[in-house]
Amino acid sequence: ENDAADAEAARTTRGPKIAIIYYSTYGHVRALAEAVKKGVESAGASADLLQFPETLSLEVLTKMGAPSKADDPVVTPAMLPDYDGFLFGLPGRFGMFPAQFKQFWDATGGHWAAGRLVGKPAGVFISTGTQGGGQETVGLTLIPQLAHHGMLFVPLGYQDPRVFSYDEPHGASPYGAGTLA
Repeated sequence: ENDAADAEAARTTRGPKIAIIYYSTYGHVRALAEAVKKGVESAGASADLLQFPETLSLEVLTKMGAPSKADDPVVTPAMLPDYDGFLFGLPGRFGMFPAQFKQFWDATGGHWAAGRLVGKPAGVFISTGTQGGGQETVGLTLIPQLAHHGMLFVPLGYQDPRVFSYDEPHGASPYGAGTLA
């Protein structure tokens, strides 16, 4: 009980501490993560940019023409309980999140068993190669991962009328902010 009270007092003093955790092969999702970080900080929260561990070999990444990874710290499951909330930056891979996210999330069973992430809010921002490339389905497939941990999914909804617009190609869906790579 004292730990929970101490954590709440710290949050009230400093504002919430948000982990912006992304996976980016070509840099599009990281660029979006930087913009998200500015928004989070302008709202009075602190934010850390973290990246999911890479599962592809350097040889494969080189053949794909992928640039070097950013210097942002690589997240570990042990880091998650230290945050008050999460924003996940994910590219669409055949209408779903990438394997790197799934492999990481599969390693969080200890947190699930102990209930360490219960009640923590999470949202998503997405980058796809086309408008129909997963802007909605990436967010949709994220929800079961959060639900099993008792986390609260915080969607974007249709609060911005540009989401309805077909005047020009754009990212975003009711599940989260987005961009087209």
